[in-house]
Amino acid sequence: MKRLRLLLLLPLLLLAVLLAACTTAGPPDDGEDEDTPYPWPELAPGEIWRPRPGVGWQWQLTGKLDTSVKAPVFDVDGFNTTKEQVAELKKAGRKTICYLSTGAWEDFRPDADAFPKDLLGQGNGWEGERWLDVRRVAELEPLMAKRFDMCRDKGFDAVEPDNMDGYRNTSGFPLTADDQLRYNRLIAKLAHDRGLAVGLKNDLDQIPQLVDAFDFAVNEQCAQYDECELLKPFIAAGKAVFHVEYELPAARFCARSRELKLSSLQKHYDLDAWRRPCR
Repeated sequence: MKRLRLLLLLPLLLLAVLLAACTTAGPPDDGEDEDTPYPWPELAPGEIWRPRPGVGWQWQLTGKLDTSVKAPVFDVDGFNTTKEQVAELKKAGRKTICYLSTGAWEDFRPDADAFPKDLLGQGNGWEGERWLDVRRVAELEPLMAKRFDMCRDKGFDAVEPDNMDGYRNTSGFPLTADDQLRYNRLIAKLAHDRGLAVGLKNDLDQIPQLVDAFDFAVNEQCAQYDECELLKPFIAAGKAVFHVEYELPAARFCARSRELKLSSLQKHYDLDAWRRPCR
């Protein structure tokens, strides 16, 4: 893209415009300022945190946790993040989301042996992971309850339950949409019973039925697959949509993300500390 002499100025100016488009401030009424703690409103006793549309966030699931990132919300691994790290983030004014897989079994988790083998289905595309038979809520509920207890006891504000759309995948079980709705509502209840907010991960087709049960949404690649419009019910309800793209550069989706009031990031697939936010 570099040009010689006077021609050099044009691409540089265009690049500056593109970068500015993805780094300007978020929606004027979202209160976001990534250089200072977010001015969170005080919650009444028993009230559950509900992030508003447009709030900035960081999503890091691998590598050494970088608590210096200037984002109001941190979504981090529930098992690997320590109580002390959560406390450090909260002291800095950050809200914290506890990432857990609730729809798939992971052989590397400390409670992996607690899952009966006949609950485990086909692989979900990630090494060491297999879909769970979410029809068997009586067996899954106590296992997930213990995980949510861990999130609460570490001081998290919310939970991001992953793999919430097994019914749309080749899971190894004859899962139906009703099976998924029943299980996803159970997951939301387990979080709320512990005073935790909870996000709906992907599962776009069931948003109309589930938006009232969840406090925010987490989405991967809705811009790449032209699906972001499906997330509008969360925005209309005053609930944040935390969104990432992996293959599209920020310049390709930030403008539309701002229009929709999505909280959008460009991230690496391994979800390390690197991020490029749409501000």
